[in-house]
Amino acid sequence: MHFISGLPRAGSTLLAAILRQNPRFHADMSSPLAAIYNGLLERMSAKNEYHLSISDAQRTSLCKSVFTSFYAHIPEETVVFDTSRVWCAKLPDILSLFPGSKVVCCVRPLSWVLDSFERLAQQNPLYCAKTFNFDPSGNVYSHVDLLMNGMGSVGMAYNALKGAFFGPHASALILVNYERLAKEPARTMRRLYSALGEAAYEHDFSAVSFSASEFDRSVGSPGLHTITGPVRYVERQTLLPPDLVVKFANSAFWKDAHNSRESVQVI
Repeated sequence: MHFISGLPRAGSTLLAAILRQNPRFHADMSSPLAAIYNGLLERMSAKNEYHLSISDAQRTSLCKSVFTSFYAHIPEETVVFDTSRVWCAKLPDILSLFPGSKVVCCVRPLSWVLDSFERLAQQNPLYCAKTFNFDPSGNVYSHVDLLMNGMGSVGMAYNALKGAFFGPHASALILVNYERLAKEPARTMRRLYSALGEAAYEHDFSAVSFSASEFDRSVGSPGLHTITGPVRYVERQTLLPPDLVVKFANSAFWKDAHNSRESVQVI
């Protein structure tokens, strides 16, 4: 098993859509696996009066079985990539249960992540998005506040990524830059395959597709996971006001030479 994590609106769906072209790989949009796993940990904690009856060996077996059972329908020889923003905060767990696994983190400057959410909201003005607590009265500033708080879609993921990047298990991370993936997909994927220790595969970047229209509509964000056509990078003007652009101008900590971590592979 490997894992896809990092920042939202930074290419994780695009990456999964590309990876799934390889018949040896299974990749998809964010799954409920991380939430199920966290639920199990909670039920085995001291909140359960019978937690003392669970040995360490049982704890390990139960935790691993969540992953293997969830993907029991996938052929055993398949390389599975599970996607969740939570995985960056779970590196010790992942490496304990699946030594040698990697967490592929999609990254992008925060101003463009936030711009992408705002663009999606403005493209769907008659929907109330779960991302913004289904509140129809928001504006770009309240949207950014919600996204960036500690439990917000972006703030939580950003803090988890930063903690993993500077933490003791950083060698399990592979950072994939969205702009490079969109501009140079063939080169980026070759480097990713090499970092994963996988045999090269010739992807068709002229026709990459993915859709989860029913899910997207259910969370009030049609188009959230829609990928279609060739992989390409689209230059555009940001929708964020200038003060917000300035506020998040130095958010790409992984680009700062002073923050470089030799153990972290940046694709």
